[in-house]
Amino acid sequence: MPKEGIHPKYDNIHVKCACGNTFETRSTNKGDIVVEICAKCHPFFTGKQKLVDTAGRVDRFRRKVANADAAKAAAAKAAK
Repeated sequence: MPKEGIHPKYDNIHVKCACGNTFETRSTNKGDIVVEICAKCHPFFTGKQKLVDTAGRVDRFRRKVANADAAKAAAAKAAK
C-alpha cells in the first residue's frame, strides 16, 4: 500500500469511449475519462480496419480518385 500523505489518491473512475463502450478502472485522474478509441473498437484488437475520418480527408480522397478514373475513361473513349 502507498504511504499516506506522499502519494496521490488512487480511486475507481469510469472510462467512456466514442463507440459507446464504458468500463471502470483505477487511476489518479480526478474525474471520468472520455477516449476516442478503446480496446473494443481499436483495429489492432478487432482485426477490422476502421477509418477515422478527420476533416473529411477520406471523402476528399475518394472524390479525387473517382474524378481521375472518370478522366481516364473519357480519354480512352475519345482515343477510339
